[in-house]
Amino acid sequence: MAKEFSRGQRVSEQIRRELAELIRLEVKDPRVGFITLTDVEISPDYAHAKVFFTSMTGREGLDEIFVGLRRASGFLRRELGRRVRIHATPQLHFVYDQSVEEGARLSKLIDQTVEADRQRTGDPDGSDD
Repeated sequence: MAKEFSRGQRVSEQIRRELAELIRLEVKDPRVGFITLTDVEISPDYAHAKVFFTSMTGREGLDEIFVGLRRASGFLRRELGRRVRIHATPQLHFVYDQSVEEGARLSKLIDQTVEADRQRTGDPDGSDD
């Protein structure tokens, strides 16, 4: 059976796609050129949207990225209002998404633990025989 999505989820996804395209093609500020939008959470009244993003450079230059996004937010909101038909164009709030970094950190820890376990069990002195 197909999974049902609420109208809010569909609008959030459409906003994410439209903003990603606008940032990629229309925003000329080089500070925001290397970001990826990961999610959008929209308030029930559509007045506010949290736009989560990651950066290819990690935390490096994050302050500059926020400055660039704040400067472009008026343009992005106006263009979003033209592309997405909802009764109110949301105020955009940009939030750095740490989940990608955290996932990479956890993956590295798992790899290190597996390797340490492999070395411990592969060592003839550490066998349980």
